[in-house]
Amino acid sequence: MEQTGHFFTTIYGRNLIAELPIFVHRPYLVVTMKDLWPKFSALFDDGLAHVHFVETLEHDELNGIIAGLPGCNAVIGLGGGQAIDVAKLVAWTRRLPLFQVPTAMSVNAAFGHRAAVRMGGKVRYIGYAVPEAVYIDFDVVQGAPLALNRSGVCDILCYHTAHADWKLAHERGKTEAKWPYDPRLVAEARGVLDSVLAKLDDIRDVKEEGIRTLMNAHRWGGAAFHNAGWNPRHIEGVEHFFFYTLEYLTGKPFIHGQPVCLGLYIGSALQDNRAEEMLDAVHRVGVDIRPEAMGVTWDEAAEAMRKMAWYTEQAGLWFTVASDKPVTEDFIAHIRERVTAVYGPWQG
Repeated sequence: MEQTGHFFTTIYGRNLIAELPIFVHRPYLVVTMKDLWPKFSALFDDGLAHVHFVETLEHDELNGIIAGLPGCNAVIGLGGGQAIDVAKLVAWTRRLPLFQVPTAMSVNAAFGHRAAVRMGGKVRYIGYAVPEAVYIDFDVVQGAPLALNRSGVCDILCYHTAHADWKLAHERGKTEAKWPYDPRLVAEARGVLDSVLAKLDDIRDVKEEGIRTLMNAHRWGGAAFHNAGWNPRHIEGVEHFFFYTLEYLTGKPFIHGQPVCLGLYIGSALQDNRAEEMLDAVHRVGVDIRPEAMGVTWDEAAEAMRKMAWYTEQAGLWFTVASDKPVTEDFIAHIRERVTAVYGPWQG
């Protein structure tokens, strides 16, 4: 399979964080989360200029925070998607070398050029930062919560619905002029998706083979937006739009993969596109997509389903099955029934 574009230098190993102070430009800034820092603070030395704990993704707030950070010569992103994205924004804003250390397999943020921020409650991707390297420490990843590690599979499984959405848009004459349907890109992404489907058990159990498989898939997927000329059609669709709608309506934070994988099942069902196979795959890999597991209710999930088409339009997102097929009350009831049948009633 042809692989186009630039893919970030990625290093697998152990004790990788402890090596960073030996070669990272001094003084250096660490961008991380407050709950993670006690676990890793002893690995850094007197070259540390400052630690920034991420507490917001609002663009205007971040601009003020970045302006107030002390001088430094490099940025280390340490953590999940929020820390990784803010590290990108700092590196881009200050034109500094960037080193990324994802501590779980939860998202592909470490491999993407742009930072995901919030503007007016909506997700926007801005900036451009290529790290010197992305460091995947097996021991660190295996020490992360299982829910975080397993949820990362959803950023790859979503290619399934994205491809059907792009084809539907093509058939309806609704593709964007700059993103005409491209079977080559679909085939390339499908190969990455199939590699993950073949290793679901290793990913669920966070084995080394599972870590390599999923992180290599993230490496492809994170860079795919830029490598396709800023075209997201082959990697994202209705499943993410469900997540964005749910986030917008509830204002609650989520483990990214959970609402995305619920959106994957919803979108596949709307598309009549092997929905039960996708539900089985998500369940097998251990991602709990019951709304209660995400801290929301079925009523809130139902409202997000009803308003996907509205949110898609007002947010200026692209055409998907959400814009083509109405969500009925019978459909919502079916989704709830099938998810409950596979996962069981919520006992929390």
